[in-house]
Amino acid sequence: MADHSTAETVKQFVLSEFLPGERPDRIDADTELLTSGVLDSLAILKLVSFLEETYGIEIAAHEADEEHMNTIASICSLVESKRA
Repeated sequence: MADHSTAETVKQFVLSEFLPGERPDRIDADTELLTSGVLDSLAILKLVSFLEETYGIEIAAHEADEEHMNTIASICSLVESKRA
């Protein structure tokens, strides 16, 4: 699993941008974001921009999918693989 700070950064971004007012303890590393409707296509674009700017990485269009963007854990795995 990705380091704690990456997971916390991604979680805080998701909470502030897409779930304002939601309790942080309601989301964990395995909460489904895409398949549950928390993230839609516009939200994914925003999230990809945030990740690219924050971590200095490039995310390919085919990586902005359910496999890579559905949970905080999968997002962190993608970020970590790009940073390696």
